[in-house]
Amino acid sequence: MPPFFLTIIFADFISPNLQKEYLAGAVFLGAAPCTAMVFVWSYLSKGDAGYTLVQVATNDLIILFAYVPIVSFLLGIGGLAVPYNTLILSVILFVVIPLSFGYATRVWALKKKGKEWLENVLLKKMGKVTIIGLLLTLIILFSFQGEIILFNPFHIFLLAIPFAIQTYFIFAIAYGWSYLWKLPHSIAAPAAMIGASNFFELTVAVAISVYGLNSGAALATVVGVLEEVPIMFSLVAIANKTRNKFEVRK
Repeated sequence: MPPFFLTIIFADFISPNLQKEYLAGAVFLGAAPCTAMVFVWSYLSKGDAGYTLVQVATNDLIILFAYVPIVSFLLGIGGLAVPYNTLILSVILFVVIPLSFGYATRVWALKKKGKEWLENVLLKKMGKVTIIGLLLTLIILFSFQGEIILFNPFHIFLLAIPFAIQTYFIFAIAYGWSYLWKLPHSIAAPAAMIGASNFFELTVAVAISVYGLNSGAALATVVGVLEEVPIMFSLVAIANKTRNKFEVRK
């Protein structure tokens, strides 16, 4: 979501310093394309698994090489300081290192245990660990942001508006464009889903690294996380209900 749009929404309602932190959190969130949860959305909308995998791999490359320049550019438009070193370090810590460990683990598992053990044992166990880690992160964030959430619900409302507009707007563009291009529904659905969703694990981590755990930037990313899940479920429902439009067109 463009920073100037958020500035109009936040004007006269929030202090300048907190406003800047909310803008930064929105930038962190909007600039990080989804790399994980899109598998869930694709599965629920019966998307093509192979195409979804290619999308995720492409987004990983985008984050590695373009996340820092994009965030820096958008922060600059919003008149915010650009912490290059922190952004680069965050990408290394939360993308490069986990990706490297994941690749090394896959190579080791295939060599020592085999593909069946990797897919049916290791991946299932790691999936549970990932969910627990995310829940713990959210609990810690809410413990630090509890006062703002309880006593400033209007702030949460103002943050939720642009995030919702952004998600539905991007989905509409990608889904409609796919229809006009006469793409099959199994491609159109995941293409629209991945465009509308975000890599919220990275954005929360970057917001904390740059502004701190109890900052407005961290709160903005958390609001984005909590809002994205129900919105994405609604988009899955829309995609499934409109599947016949793509089939009839054939």
